[in-house]
Amino acid sequence: MHITNKISKYFHKFASFKFYTPVQSVINNGYVFLLGLDMSEFRSPSSYKTLNELFTRALVTPREVDMSLDTFISPADSFVSEAGIIKEDISLQIKGMEYSVKDLFTEHISSEDLAKVQNGTFMNFYLSPKDYHRYHAVYNSQLLKLIHVPGKLYPVNFKYLNKQDALFIENERVIAQCKTKNGQMYYMVFVGALNVGKMAFDFEPAIQTNSDKTEISVYEYDDLFINKGDCMGHFKMGSTVLLFWEENMVQIEELVNEPVRFTQTIAKIK
Repeated sequence: MHITNKISKYFHKFASFKFYTPVQSVINNGYVFLLGLDMSEFRSPSSYKTLNELFTRALVTPREVDMSLDTFISPADSFVSEAGIIKEDISLQIKGMEYSVKDLFTEHISSEDLAKVQNGTFMNFYLSPKDYHRYHAVYNSQLLKLIHVPGKLYPVNFKYLNKQDALFIENERVIAQCKTKNGQMYYMVFVGALNVGKMAFDFEPAIQTNSDKTEISVYEYDDLFINKGDCMGHFKMGSTVLLFWEENMVQIEELVNEPVRFTQTIAKIK
């Protein structure tokens, strides 16, 4: 087991431990203060029984979602660290740092489906530790497949994105293959990171990340549908979501180096 996975396991134990209420209140309020969390849409920090409950907090009042089929929305409150055109098979984790989409997706995405995203579009969303950690469906779709790829848990902040080659391929990840009503494909990739370790999917409890598992697992579905805005799961602290679209499928908004919020429009159907 890599050192990043061990550190994340220890942190997870601490964050999952239920301290006495006064102690937990100090921990939670200290975390909110130190990181500058905006808790206006959530319960009071002291009401969460563990730090993990605070990390994975749900919105008290759901945000309004534009259900138009003309737009894709942001999967999370996050920061757009990079976006653009996939050059054949090459995407960017950040400017100057390239990686292969084929290697990211693994051999469990067919060559025919992979070819559809060559010269397509991508967008990277970085969730900091202070962000709302739940991720949501970005469009009305059929979920065809989840691929769980065990791996390391390097940090996904800008320091590491700029120095760790092919970081997204090194790290543990879950790839969601999605199909729209008109048959076009797009992909959501959920990337684990240091201190996160755990990613949860509401519709697939069999996925257990940062475990002793070393082999890739594939989950296929015949009739699983997600609607724009549906909660798909959560990171247990900040991490990254990657989106990939087929060539000529969408026109992305100019959002690189900008913060975005879940429900915000990030791309429009061409």
